[in-house]
Amino acid sequence: MSSYFIAQIKIHDPDEYGKYLGGFDEVFARYKGEVIAVDDSPAVLEGEWSYTRVVVIRFPDEDEARRWYDSAEYQSLAQHRFRAASADILLAKGRR
Repeated sequence: MSSYFIAQIKIHDPDEYGKYLGGFDEVFARYKGEVIAVDDSPAVLEGEWSYTRVVVIRFPDEDEARRWYDSAEYQSLAQHRFRAASADILLAKGRR
């Protein structure tokens, strides 16, 4: 069953966040994910939006999503994101 990594991100240091983005593709390519959406100004249909970016990534299953997220390579890279932004991140099970 697919698993979706969904991140709502509030970037406060664009230069530091750029370091995260600069290494993202190289690390991500080692895993079986697909970036579905990245949007810095999504259309808010209900509620309030206090973030600066939303990211949706699809993985074939939760194990692969965790393999990527928990990997030493990603966690090392994520230190830039931790310094540059705050985020609410979750994994959601797909319907198929």
